[in-house]
Amino acid sequence: MRYILLALGLLAADQFSKWFVISRMTKSESIPVIEPVFYITYVMNPGAAFGMLPYKTVFFVSVTVVVLLGIIFFARRIPARKVLLKTGLALQVGGAVGNLIDRLRFGQVVDFFDFRVWPVFNIADMGIVFGVGILFIELMKDDWRKQKQEPI
Repeated sequence: MRYILLALGLLAADQFSKWFVISRMTKSESIPVIEPVFYITYVMNPGAAFGMLPYKTVFFVSVTVVVLLGIIFFARRIPARKVLLKTGLALQVGGAVGNLIDRLRFGQVVDFFDFRVWPVFNIADMGIVFGVGILFIELMKDDWRKQKQEPI
């Protein structure tokens, strides 16, 4: 249940932040927060990470739905002791659903965190990236454990 709440909490924070930006800013408007490092810049991203594959909305929606169904199907089979794995998947689900909602509503994703040296992103993107990072750590942990147990 806590993993569902984590995914829903991330989704709520993502959707609220996007609503806040959309309701108070015009597209391409940029507000300095910490000049010259961090700005809130309202942009619509028609692609995936870094704007790759722009305007492939049907593709992104399809892939997201398949991935979400896969995670939901396999999540029940993950042992309770795999807390990091479940946490990573919950963050990915919350982020994926947040960006899926944007794609279904607007055909694009609302982005606004702008560090000027990195493409503009949103809270859903952060959930996906942290989720993947946690999954990577969990997989590496298992691999390290296996290597320790194998004789040389």
